Amino acid sequence: MIYILNIETATRNCSVSLAKNGETILCREIAEQGYSHAEKLHVFIEEILKETSITVSDLKAIAVSKGPGSYTGLRIGVSTAKGLCYALGIPLIAVDTLQVLAKQVGVENGLIVPMLDARRMEVYSAVFDNKHVQIMEVQAEVLTEKSYAEITEPIYFVGDCQEKCKTVLTKDNFTFLPEIIFPSANEMSSLSYEKFIKDEFENVAYFEPFYLKDFMMAKSK
Repeated sequence: MIYILNIETATRNCSVSLAKNGETILCREIAEQGYSHAEKLHVFIEEILKETSITVSDLKAIAVSKGPGSYTGLRIGVSTAKGLCYALGIPLIAVDTLQVLAKQVGVENGLIVPMLDARRMEVYSAVFDNKHVQIMEVQAEVLTEKSYAEITEPIYFVGDCQEKCKTVLTKDNFTFLPEIIFPSANEMSSLSYEKFIKDEFENVAYFEPFYLKDFMMAKSK
């Protein structure tokens, strides 16, 4: 049995899941207005292991959502994942955050565009087909009326910035899915298992989150 602990903290959603052979056994998550990752993450891990009667020695790997996303959230998640890997002597798996978000969408045709807020009209985005295969790389883009205008097939937008996106993305083939806001560790289960089978592991000592943009410290007023 391949047990993998999945950690997703790239957004306001603090999420942890335990998976067996790529299937989620149990998931704990909370998305609060203020980031509570530092307080909730270790509690969720302990609760999940206790409720499933799985011990840390049963874990074969730790998976973490690598970004892009919140600088603070990513640091907390990656630090926790690396610490567990060091202590347990098991591999570290990194999963793309936008792929985790896109994985929540099930459509027969069209494209999936997961987006995460990057302030003002800028977003972190990528494009996936209906089988969740990435066809456009992750980017930080400023949205305008011309964004995705050349695409004629259906496009499904998900993420935490849909309200502001609707003001400029108004074509008839654009559909917003407001129920899908945050990436979740639940969707990480199959993705991390695929990487485990392929031995796609990270160097625990040198791995860093994929911030995409440099961290900008807000000036106090």
